Amino acid sequence: MSELYFYDDALARQFEPFASTRPGCELRAGALLVRERWTQATGLPARGFVSAPHLANFDEPWGIATADGAIPRGAVVVNARCAVSLAPAPAADVWTCDGQVAAVTLARDVDPAELADGSWDLAALARTSGRKVEVQGWWLERVWDLIRHLPAMLGPDIASLARPAYKMKREDVLRSGTHDVYVEPGAEVESQVFFDCTAGPVLVREGAVVQAFTRIVGPCVIGKQAQVGGDRIASCSIGDVCKVHGEVSTSIFLGHSNKGHDGFLGHSYLGRWVNLGAGTITSNLKNTYGSVAFWTPEGEVDSGLQFLGTFFGDHAKTGIGTSLNTGTVIGAAANVYGSGMPPKMVPPFAWGDRTPYSTYRMDKFLEVAQRMMERRHVELSPKMTAMLTAAFKRAAGLTAPR
Repeated sequence: MSELYFYDDALARQFEPFASTRPGCELRAGALLVRERWTQATGLPARGFVSAPHLANFDEPWGIATADGAIPRGAVVVNARCAVSLAPAPAADVWTCDGQVAAVTLARDVDPAELADGSWDLAALARTSGRKVEVQGWWLERVWDLIRHLPAMLGPDIASLARPAYKMKREDVLRSGTHDVYVEPGAEVESQVFFDCTAGPVLVREGAVVQAFTRIVGPCVIGKQAQVGGDRIASCSIGDVCKVHGEVSTSIFLGHSNKGHDGFLGHSYLGRWVNLGAGTITSNLKNTYGSVAFWTPEGEVDSGLQFLGTFFGDHAKTGIGTSLNTGTVIGAAANVYGSGMPPKMVPPFAWGDRTPYSTYRMDKFLEVAQRMMERRHVELSPKMTAMLTAAFKRAAGLTAPR
């Protein structure tokens, strides 16, 4: 059987704050990770990824590792910036999406070193006279496209993931609208939860808990073993093992992250192992109602979006009462706090309440990361420690250790 390999091209390697600590295939796009989207669409298992050298030791118990040795002829290499539809994708030699090559079946063995700098054109690796298939999906041209496409992705995703047996009878839940509510076995929806299904369906996944007096606005997915409650959760993709409280709109939680208290979060993305202090608030709309500029490694870029909040890298933390501007980037492992508003780009491993930030000491960071992960019964492995250390060494803007 063929296996899937995921390729971060040069553009994907600029998707900060996430590219510092994870490959593109391990980002949540819509209801699922990019990797999971392709395994569901093709029915093929995922084997590995090719990305920037500092991610060579990436290691999560539910994920895949960097490609080891030659990628064999007949394997399928996927551009990780294509979030394919969950509809079945027929076997092919070349899969295209909106006219761009999304994946290819290799015509020969490929050394991962050939893909090392992200500049390789996947089409050049395909069989020259093979079968071509057009698939539906969404291209991630910029990192904020993860939020731009979210509402459009969630409805079809839920339609593919939900089963008729999960559909709640109208008399069993408080609801409005014509779309359906699906609750998987093992999930708990407490009394006095209201589902607004006017704009789309809702899927509550296995082991999740939706607490009383919560308003869930579809389309929305509450991930496995997540806990949400206490306010309005609208058009969101809440990843596995997250705790979410307060008003949240059009946002993605990658997984294992906490927003346990009040404070508005809008059009934002939380990486893995993020914790937001009580009263952390994101702005997602400028007072001028204009489009939001967003920091990239190439400088600030006009996103073209009127609504855009904060992107939090893996292991980022905020203190009590932190206020964040539109289009803010909080780098991986940054720890920010204080009454002042941070700049629109906080470097990875930054520490402090104002600029210029100090640098989070690596030994202290690893202690905190291990402690947080153990609370979710996940080990900080030696390989992941090595990867985080590599991310620390390449981080820009670091100052004297604290």
